[in-house]
Amino acid sequence: MKTIGIVDTTFARFDMGSAAVDEIKQHVSARIIRITVPGIKDLPVASKKLIEEQGCEIVMALGMPGAADKDKVCAHEASTGIIQAQLMTNTHIIEVFVHEDEGKDEKELAFLMENRAREHARNVVDLLFKPEKLVKQAGTGQRQGFEDVGSLRG
Repeated sequence: MKTIGIVDTTFARFDMGSAAVDEIKQHVSARIIRITVPGIKDLPVASKKLIEEQGCEIVMALGMPGAADKDKVCAHEASTGIIQAQLMTNTHIIEVFVHEDEGKDEKELAFLMENRAREHARNVVDLLFKPEKLVKQAGTGQRQGFEDVGSLRG
């Protein structure tokens, strides 16, 4: 049985981890290991530990950077750490960030957080179980969370 890791944060204002787990369970049978860390800068090492210590074949790292400039710097540093962890483990870690200033209000922000988590969970399923499905979507302008933008060529 394939093993999927989910790591999320207490800093986020929406339970993106539960949305991701629920979405994965709707599509495949897999072992899911979920851990929660305080903030986004904790995601890289938690993801790496899920891969190396728990045998996860892919990991979702979910977080919500704040809207302040220092939060954007922290998000960049976390992204860099996630990339390094991917390269160190030769394993996909799907970064799922929703910045606090992406929504025009709290309702839209919650909508975005749930949709982005669920759509990336489907990407995880496809990467692990149906990679040919992603090949068919190449160049189609897919966006996670909001509406897709479409291809530049019909």
